[in-house]
Amino acid sequence: MTIASPAPGPIIILVRPQLGENIGMAARAMLNGGLTEMRLVRPRDGWPNEAAWAAASGADRVLDDAKLYDSVGAAIADLNHVYATTARSRAQAKPIVTARQAGTELRDLIADNRRCGVLFGPERAGLENDEVAAADTVLTVPLNPDFTSLNLAQAVLLLAYEWYQAGDETPGRYLAGGADVPAPKAEFENFMDRLVAHLERGGFMTEPHLRHTVTRNLRNVFQRAAPTEQELRTLHGAVKALTKAGTPE
Repeated sequence: MTIASPAPGPIIILVRPQLGENIGMAARAMLNGGLTEMRLVRPRDGWPNEAAWAAASGADRVLDDAKLYDSVGAAIADLNHVYATTARSRAQAKPIVTARQAGTELRDLIADNRRCGVLFGPERAGLENDEVAAADTVLTVPLNPDFTSLNLAQAVLLLAYEWYQAGDETPGRYLAGGADVPAPKAEFENFMDRLVAHLERGGFMTEPHLRHTVTRNLRNVFQRAAPTEQELRTLHGAVKALTKAGTPE
């Protein structure tokens, strides 16, 4: 299993955030996705804000390095590509992407040495139309159309997650336990042969014409479990004990 190391990512720009707690939780969400650069545009309660650090759950370095700006224009002046998050149609002729698509695009843009940022509006009403107009691309998250209510940290987390996933190589499914990988097929077949042989001697295969079907069903049961070598040794021991003592009625 390979886990991607955090790479330089997009800058998260919080526009007029209202509560220090929300800024702190957004920082926590950012760091979960490997994002470390935050910019703040006119936070309502001023900056720095102790409540932000209290809510950050250890994501202090994001807050310690956060930069303060007077306007969206100043916050994005040095950027090459800007995304604006919104859940509402703004009737503006702009490309609209999902957070998943944005994660992939941002990887490509940043790999091409472009500085990128993502604008998040204030908790109550989101970005204003002129602020959306300052962006190159609109970013939205397809959710229940009858209820698209996300708090600030949730919105940041969705983008941070998709950014991280776009560069992560963790397999979608794997066996926990490090070296405990599924046993080689030869060892699995050896166990199955032994099991079936003992079942035949014990009278389990009462209908010869069903032997193949019963064996296949048993194989599927054990194969779904993907037993490791150690687990197969345990199963061999169980078969040995049962055949030695006899299976109780």
